[in-house]
Amino acid sequence: MFKLNDRANHAVFAIVTLLFWASPYVYVPILSPYLEELGASYTIAGIVLGSYGLMQIILRLPFGITSDKLRRRKPFVLLGMLCATLSCVSLASSETVGWALAGRILSGISASTWVAFTVMYAGYYRSNEATRAMGNISLLIASGQLAGMILSGLLVEWGGWLAPFATGGLFGFVGLLLAFLLKEPEERLGGQPMRVGDLLPVMKERLLLKVSTLSILAHGILFITMFGFTPSYALSLGASKAELTWLSAAFMIPHALFAYLSGRYLAPRFGAWNVVLTGLAMSALCSALTPLVADFRLLLATQALNGLFQGLHFPLLLGLAIERIDGDRRATAMGFYQAVYAIGMFAGPFVAGFLNETGGLRSGFYFAGLLGAAAAALALRWKRAAAEASAARIRGNERSKTVT
Repeated sequence: MFKLNDRANHAVFAIVTLLFWASPYVYVPILSPYLEELGASYTIAGIVLGSYGLMQIILRLPFGITSDKLRRRKPFVLLGMLCATLSCVSLASSETVGWALAGRILSGISASTWVAFTVMYAGYYRSNEATRAMGNISLLIASGQLAGMILSGLLVEWGGWLAPFATGGLFGFVGLLLAFLLKEPEERLGGQPMRVGDLLPVMKERLLLKVSTLSILAHGILFITMFGFTPSYALSLGASKAELTWLSAAFMIPHALFAYLSGRYLAPRFGAWNVVLTGLAMSALCSALTPLVADFRLLLATQALNGLFQGLHFPLLLGLAIERIDGDRRATAMGFYQAVYAIGMFAGPFVAGFLNETGGLRSGFYFAGLLGAAAAALALRWKRAAAEASAARIRGNERSKTVT
């Protein structure tokens, strides 16, 4: 059987990852306006948008545990690409809210396999390079999302509402074919398989619980704003469907760039908790200010800043989630982390849809600002606790040296 060398394997993994995220995100910017076009209320739109996260709450942890038990990541990668393809086929097959819901559910199943992607990629690196690996893969995530989202508005303008769904299906199918070439990482050969008795200790890791909580709030913000109702708000300001491409680019280019810089340069220099705190606090401010913007060009500027600041914390939270977890437990830890933060992906747009229905489209953005403020407050508290614990360890070491 044909086998890739390490360099080629990394390249193919990068392409598969780009296609995995481009497939659903080629229609994300137009999904909320498309649902409105189909006659869905904001509440129904919130349910459809939130179903993506709901499936991940249900499936991500079981996928992670099963992946650890089987010592295999590749079958889940293949499943993810298949469901991504079928999701777009479902959305393109009929212009009804029911088919849109089915397609979004399939997309949620696909995204639930992302736990295997992340652990598979981390397995290509040494165990002490988890943050670097997650910084690289965060860049791939953002780049795939950016590529899809930039195409979205143009495809609708040129080919109608169903064009992005058909394009996403093509991306998924090509990614599925390429995924068959990927190699399993060598880490699968060592250690003991995950046992049910090991699950609770992994889930009780304090750092994992902290970053999972912050990630719930951070993903709530993201799926209320750019991946939720910001495109609808842009159209309400008079933007055309094609101009949604500029909105996507304004958010995603800074998001991708700073996701890459965050783990590689900013966190080592300023400290991970400081960077996370800055990202959360400023994204809260940008989200809360969005409904005060009355001009599309100014909206582009606010979304560029929001994309930048949200890019700061996501890769760091991802790396911190598995930093203290043994290699053969990482898929379970990552499954727990991703299942937990999917609560934000479900609850954020669901609650925002209800608020928008009762109080107008601006209400959801204020709610996103409140989520960000809560996340920043928690990050500040845990940052101080980490600093105090570090200082206590240093004092203890100094006393030990003095006694010796």
